[in-house]
Amino acid sequence: MVAWNEYRKMARDRGALALELYVVESTPSGAPEKVKATLPAHLEFQREMELSGKLVLAGPMSDSTGELMQGAGLIVYRANTMEEAKGMAEADPMHAEGARSFTLRKWLVNEGSLSISVGLSTGKASLR
Repeated sequence: MVAWNEYRKMARDRGALALELYVVESTPSGAPEKVKATLPAHLEFQREMELSGKLVLAGPMSDSTGELMQGAGLIVYRANTMEEAKGMAEADPMHAEGARSFTLRKWLVNEGSLSISVGLSTGKASLR
């Protein structure tokens, strides 16, 4: 295996974006009722993180069939260190209250594209 920082440098050297983000996979660890009860505080926390510029993307994930909602989620943070990202994840009410547990990993974004449409007269935006 290659050391993370060495790989990141190799990616940059070959012209990749090499944007380092932090991905939290959040999975239910208690009763579904606890996840549901914690949801309002979790969504407020996510809103605060978004307003501060630390939240990149977040949302629920389906089960492996794509047919059922199981209370799991994926969260992508901007942070300077793994420790900072861990602190953000631990502060999320879902994790702090024990409704969900999480795993945290670094993610190196190298490829892809985003399309953003902004309606100038309507103020509506969409992301594809």
